[in-house]
Amino acid sequence: MVHPDSYLFITLDSCRYDTFEAAQAPNLKAIGKLWKAEAPATFTFPSHMAMFVGFTPGVASECQPYVNPKFGKIFKLKVEWKPKGIYHILLEGRNIIHGFRKRGYLTLGTGDVSWFNPRTEAAQPLIKDFHKFYFPGDYFFLRQQVKWMQEQIQRTSKPVFAFMNIGETHAPYYYEGAPWSKEDNPCVPFGANNRAEECRMRQRKCLEFVDEKIGPLLAQFENVVICGDHGDCWGEDGLWEHGISHDKVKEVPLLMRLQPRN
Repeated sequence: MVHPDSYLFITLDSCRYDTFEAAQAPNLKAIGKLWKAEAPATFTFPSHMAMFVGFTPGVASECQPYVNPKFGKIFKLKVEWKPKGIYHILLEGRNIIHGFRKRGYLTLGTGDVSWFNPRTEAAQPLIKDFHKFYFPGDYFFLRQQVKWMQEQIQRTSKPVFAFMNIGETHAPYYYEGAPWSKEDNPCVPFGANNRAEECRMRQRKCLEFVDEKIGPLLAQFENVVICGDHGDCWGEDGLWEHGISHDKVKEVPLLMRLQPRN
């Protein structure tokens, strides 16, 4: 078990709420109640930028802290002289990663989609404040990500803020060893060979693969937050993929296990 004050924050890239609901994912679903939440943005970069200042996905109709970040934030970033409202942890810095660093946490991050590629300038706002950040290559490297994270947390006795962006649930919906080609993408904006049922099956199978591989890591943390950063359209209103304002892009799963704080 890692330090009890540690946090594990997982984003399932592009994961639709209905995919999570339908999946056989016992490890992920054991974390807590599944909420149909609204993502803060419609694609990876702005959604994570919002989450990294405390605006995690939320259910606007719920007057419940952490489920609705307007009612109470999991990660409260101090932007006022006297912070108001409910929070699970108060952080002071330019974002929550910087805030965890200032509180003495080891900040570890790994991202699997191209917005987290450290070779690009565009990724720097997302990754530069982590003590260590691991980018294994675009999309389908969960096994390597879990191995890296396990190695890092075993080397420290400090509390950890561990962030993982998981790419298997991103189009073309592929996982290591899947019985279909990762070159065949059934969800392409304006594509001529899109297949909604194939998307549905593949994303669900990818999530079930993630559940199996991520289970041992989940068990080590007392504070866990899991969500989608956005969803995808699968032909609804003639639309495909994400980066567009549509209910199916905004709908994401949200689960959490948070220990009471003094």
